[in-house]
Amino acid sequence: MSVIDVHRTHSLDKDHALEAAESLAQDLSSQFDVNYQWEGDHLTFKRSGAKGHLNITGEDLHVHLELGMLLRPFKSRIEQEINSQLDKILKA
Repeated sequence: MSVIDVHRTHSLDKDHALEAAESLAQDLSSQFDVNYQWEGDHLTFKRSGAKGHLNITGEDLHVHLELGMLLRPFKSRIEQEINSQLDKILKA
């Protein structure tokens, strides 16, 4: 199993941090056919061959994604997309 683990600090208030996380989830959903669900401030996502979560605190966004064997070759692309989207949505 291959793991993507991204931490990003932010200075957003809670509502804007949740909006940023939702934007990231929508992007991942459309690009990689990922299903996601909110449980409070905790977002879980899953698709065949991948599962993970996104946690939000007052100053941190943490994305943890586990990729199965079939998606392992795409790890770099997926990680790059997560970082790119976070750069856009957390830009001050």
